[in-house]
Amino acid sequence: MTGVRGARLVAAAVLPAELAVVVCLVAGVRIPGTVLAGAEAAVLLAFFLEAVVLGRLWRTARREGARRRAATAAALRTVVPVAARRLVVHELRALHSLALWILRRRHGVPEGALSVPYTGPQTAMMYGLVFVSVVETVMLALLIPWPVVHGLLLVLDVYGVLLVLALHAACVTRPHVVGPDGSLRVRYGALFDLRIPAAAIAAVRVERRLPQGRLLQLGADGVLDLAVGGQTTVTVRLTAPLGFVRPLGGRGQTLAVRFHADDPRAVVAALTPGRTAPSMTPGPLG
Repeated sequence: MTGVRGARLVAAAVLPAELAVVVCLVAGVRIPGTVLAGAEAAVLLAFFLEAVVLGRLWRTARREGARRRAATAAALRTVVPVAARRLVVHELRALHSLALWILRRRHGVPEGALSVPYTGPQTAMMYGLVFVSVVETVMLALLIPWPVVHGLLLVLDVYGVLLVLALHAACVTRPHVVGPDGSLRVRYGALFDLRIPAAAIAAVRVERRLPQGRLLQLGADGVLDLAVGGQTTVTVRLTAPLGFVRPLGGRGQTLAVRFHADDPRAVVAALTPGRTAPSMTPGPLG
C-alpha cells in the first residue's frame, strides 16, 4: 500500500506540472532548457513509479484469475483516486457538451421525452464570469512584462474561460428529462445524474424554495436539494429511499428530491397526467 500512496502523490504533483509545460510549448511560450529538462526528468520518474506499481497490481489480479482487461482496470482504479478519475471524466464530458452546444444538440433526450431546461437562473452569472475572465486576461496581458509569466497566465486564463463556457454548455445540452414512460432524469450538466423510475415517484408538485449552501446537499430529513441559482422549483417525493452518486463519487440515499426547472408546471403536468399543477407555495412534503 505504501507504493500505491507514493504513486498517487507523485502523479498528483508531477502530471499537472507536465500538462502546464505541454500547454506552454503548444502556445509558443519559451521555457528555459534547465526547467524543461527538470520537468521531463520528473515526469519520467513518475511514469516509472506508476508503471512499477501498476505492474505489481496487474500481476496480482492475474494470479487471482482476473482477465487482462479486468486486471488493468482494477490496477488503474487502485492507483488513481476516484475523485481524480471523476474530475477528468466531468471535464471531458463538459468539453464534449461544448461541441453539442455549438451543433445545437441535446444529450440523452429520447424521442417522445420532455426536455426540461434549468439554466435560467445561472445564465447571466455564467456570461458575467466569462466577461470578467476576458477582461482579466486583457489587463494581465497589458500589465505583466515577463514573457514566460505572461504566456503561462494567458494559457491558463483562456482555458479557464473555455471551462466556464463548457460548464454552461453541459447544463444546456444535458437538461432534465421526463421519459415517455413517466420516469424522471434529474441532472446538472456533467456533474450529477439521477434516474428516477416512474414506479418510484409517489408525488410531485411545484414548490419554490431557496435552500442555503452548496449546489447539491442532502438534508437531515433525507431530502436532496439540487439548486440552480440558489433555488428549486419542483419537489418529487419517492416511494422508497433511492441511491445517488455525488459529483466526486460519494454515495447517499434520498427520500425526496427538490430541483430547479425553468418551467416547473410542465414537469408536474408531464409526471401527473390529467392533474393541474399546484401554485408556487412552499409546504411540507407530507
